[in-house]
Formats: sequence, structure tokens, C-alpha cells
Amino acid sequence: MPIRRLPDHVINRIAAGEVVERPASVVKELVENALDAGAASIDIVTAGGGKSLIRVADDGTGMRRDELELAVSRHCTSKLPGEALDDVATLGFRGEALASIGAVARVTIQSRHAEEEHAWSLEVDAGRLGPPAPASRATGTQVEVRDLFFATPARLKFLRSDRAEANAVADTVRRLALAHPDVRFALAGSDRMPLDYPPQQGEGARRRRAADVIGAAFVENSMPIAAEREGVTLTGLAGLPTFNRANSLQQFLFVNRRPLRDPLLSGALRAAYADVLARDRFPVVTLFLGLEPTEFDVNVHPAKLEVRFRDPGLVRGLIIGAIRDALAEHGARAAPSVGMAARDALRPAAAPSPRRSDATWGSWAAPSPAPASPQGFGEPAQAGFDTIDRPSADARATLAEPDQAALDQPLGAARAQLHANYIVAQTHDGLVIVDQHAAHERIVYERLKAGLHGKALARQILLIPEVVELPRDDVDRLAARADELKDVGLVVEPFGPGAVAVTETPAMLGELDAKALIRDIADDLAEWDASTRLAERLDHVAATMACYGSVRAGRRLRPEEMDALLREMEATPQSGQCNHGRPTYVELKLADVERLFGRR
Repeated sequence: MPIRRLPDHVINRIAAGEVVERPASVVKELVENALDAGAASIDIVTAGGGKSLIRVADDGTGMRRDELELAVSRHCTSKLPGEALDDVATLGFRGEALASIGAVARVTIQSRHAEEEHAWSLEVDAGRLGPPAPASRATGTQVEVRDLFFATPARLKFLRSDRAEANAVADTVRRLALAHPDVRFALAGSDRMPLDYPPQQGEGARRRRAADVIGAAFVENSMPIAAEREGVTLTGLAGLPTFNRANSLQQFLFVNRRPLRDPLLSGALRAAYADVLARDRFPVVTLFLGLEPTEFDVNVHPAKLEVRFRDPGLVRGLIIGAIRDALAEHGARAAPSVGMAARDALRPAAAPSPRRSDATWGSWAAPSPAPASPQGFGEPAQAGFDTIDRPSADARATLAEPDQAALDQPLGAARAQLHANYIVAQTHDGLVIVDQHAAHERIVYERLKAGLHGKALARQILLIPEVVELPRDDVDRLAARADELKDVGLVVEPFGPGAVAVTETPAMLGELDAKALIRDIADDLAEWDASTRLAERLDHVAATMACYGSVRAGRRLRPEEMDALLREMEATPQSGQCNHGRPTYVELKLADVERLFGRR
């Protein structure tokens, strides 16, 4: 078949397939145009999930008559002052959006520039342009898109239900609203509940917009992020580990206020929270990267959802370091929602709802990790807890008054153990309930990391090596990582074609189920690749080992053991949650307890 030039309408439809994936793509392009035009208020209306109608109206600068026809032509743009694609300061720049939308839908544009006497209107029907005509509207632009993909019916088959498409539009608007808190956004239509985000100005604008978009609970359960490295800034809010979700839909990431779904940024988030979240849980964040336009390339994705950084290692390191610093500072703080959920669960149906502002949740400053001792971990707050090597008798609340010095501590004085797993402690103004297994798991993990980074982990030789049968691939992976496993105190040797022998384990873990531990580590190794950093691999193995080496649920503790555990929690970084993101304690103020019984 001979080579031929494609007709313009076919070229435009091909381009539309890259730029316009679904109604949400149209909304994104039109709203970004409005923002680039300096709009202070943007109204979006949809019907049929955006399939039958999308209308975006703004109060931006508008367009003159002679600009209308150029606006719907391919590769025409007002957003590139020169020809340098490495210095893009606007959200749009390709000059393909309106042309692509007009190629597959019926589009009507009304726009008035401040210097024009009246507005002008232009219609585009599947790529066919009508003549500009006078119209009536205030300064700004309105773009109405009807019957999306009517010119390419095959594309309609790939769209989801009206509700799903409407939800995707709402998510797009939320992301843009987070990036531009000074702009009013309104979303309405017959296919949805209306949204209206008023403009936010001055200090705390982003925080207030985050409360509007994501919810006040996120703001209450988040840590402020503010960091800078080599001209790259990172600001925003990162959720506490105990405030997590089952997917990444609540992760809002921006570069120069451009919303992205970038694999580099998502991977950095996973690494930053690796110590405190299970692998199937996701943190809630709203993070804003700021850097010079010449330091990243926005021209690598047709929908501009990904970028390429000139120095990806710098960006990744900044995100991981900033979030880990915040976790170290706020790590002892359990999510306020945990305590509020406890109150809601206990509150009688007739009792009045307690005010959130009356409760203060654990918020002492988490210390920096203690330097490693020659045995591979910091000195415990009370040596008695480390020397316990046998189960104790049932622990009951003592008749004596609690020690006043213990009451002065953040987690108070231990008073009882319930169901062989929960420690109840008394403070001056309330009570604390601690999950002993989750709490000790965090303590052991932080000690393992301290010893690992100090290369001083003591090992104990097993009198009889533990032989673990595994698939050949798992055996090969364990053998290949033997030196790394030795760094965390675990010595593993091949034992024939389908087994490994565990000959040494970390001394601090005492007796543990070596077979189950090795099988879990083998599963982890199968997910790693050559790009996974050594420090991340070792920390992950240490987290897995900590789960097997901590005080198990069902273990009876004596009063002095319980107090020792509380003191160690207070001296341990990030002790507000275990390695899987679960809270280690819940605190109830006396005022909250009194409300439960109608005393307040």
C-alpha cells in the first residue's frame, strides 16, 4: 500500500485519542485553560457523567474575535512565549486540547476579552468550524462540550457508567482545587451532588482548602511538611500512618501546582512510609513540589500526568527524608481519630456527642533513635523488661496507689492487663489502653534498625540449625542475599537443592519461629528488583523479624513489666503505631469517660 497523507480530520481524531481519554480529561484541559487565563472563579456543569454535557465557565481574560479560530486549531497556543519546551510555566502549552475535543464532539465557545465591546461565539462540530458570531456574556470564557465521542462511536464503548465517569470528573476537580486554593471552584449537574469550594486567601489557605476537599479528619490527622534541598521545595500535609486507606486515590501530588500521577513520586511515598504501614495500605497526603521549570520535562505524557526530572534522585530523597523526619517528630502521636472512634464506640446512643476540641491525644515529641550499644540496641528504659524470659502470673490492678513519678509520664502508670494483651494505664487526667504486641513490635524494630545501622547486631548460634524447605527459586534468592541477611543478624545457608538452614538469629529476639520468618522473607525477596535500595531491603527484613520477635498477644505480664513497656514506648521513635500502621495505644481523657456516664 502506498504512503499517503492523512486528512486533517483524521489527524485530529488520532490526536484526540491521546489527549481526550474520558470526560474527566476534557474537564482537566478546560479548567487548566481557565486557570492559565487568570480565572478567580470557575463553574463546571456536567450531565451523563460528562458524556452528554460538559460546560466550563470562567472569569479569566477571555479571547478576542481573531483568536477564537486559532484556539481550536492544532498547535496554536498563547502559553509559550518562545520556543523553549524546557521552560514551561503554564499548565497547558501543547495547543492540542480544544482542537482534539472539537474533533470528537460538538463544541460551542463563547468568550469576551476585556478590550472587546461584546463577546464572540464559535461552534465546532466534529472538526467542522462555523464562523464567529456576536454573543452576550461578561469578560471570560465559556466552553460547552456536548455528545462527547459522537464522531468516534467506538470510543464510547470504552467509557464506564455515568456514575463512574461523574466520580472521575469530581476527582479531577478536587485535585485542581487543592492546587489552587485562591480560586473558587463549583461543580454541579444532574448526575452528581454539587461541590462548591470557596476561595481561600492568606496563611493557612492550603490547609483550609485541604479540609474542604479531603475532609477535616485528614487535617487533624496529618503532619505539616516543609523541606528544601538544592533549590527544590516540598510543602503540604502527610497523613499519620494510622490514618490510611486501602488504595492510593487519596494521594494528591503536585509539581509547580500541576497535578500528577507519577510513578517516581508514588514510589518515594511507599519508601517513606515503609516502616510504619503494611504493604496493602496507603497514606493520605497532599504534597507540593516546587522547582525551576528547567529542572523537569512536562512534555513526556500526552495528558501531562507524568514528568521527567533532571535529578530524580534529589526529588526522591527529598520526599523520603522530609516525611521520615516528620514521622520521627510526630511518631509517638496516635491518630486522633483512633481515640475519637473509641469514644464513639463506647458512647451510649442517648449520650451527647463529645466535642473533638475537648480531647488532647498523645503528642509528646518522639526522641531520636538511641545510639547502638555493643550488643546492638540502645539501653532500655528499665532493664527488667529485657531480662524477662518466662511468662508471668496473671496481672491485676494493684491495691496500692500508682507511683506518682509514673503518673507524670505521658503514658502514665500501668494498672492492669486485660485479655492477656491490653495494658490499661492511668494518667493524671485520663487513661491509656496499650496493645502490648503492637507496641513491643515497634520497640524491637527500632532496636534492630539502630543495631543494623551501627553494624553491631549480636547473634546467637542455634544448637540445632533450623532447616526450612522452600522452592528452588526461593532458595536461590536467599542464598544471593545471604550477606544482607547476615547484616540483620540472620545467618542462612543453602541445605541441598530445596532447603536452607538457619544457623544464627539476632540475640535480642530470643526464641522465634524461624521457619515462618524465613518463608515470609522469601516472599519479600520475590518482590524486590535490582533497583530496590539496600537500606530499604534491610529495613524491611528488620520489620518482618520484629513481628516475630516481639511480645505476643496472650503473654501475661507482671506490673513492673507493663510499666517497663510503657517507659520504653516513650523513649522509642514512632511508637504511636506498629510497623504495619496500626495504633499502639488509645488515650481517653477523664472528661471523655465522664461524658460516657453522663457526668458532663
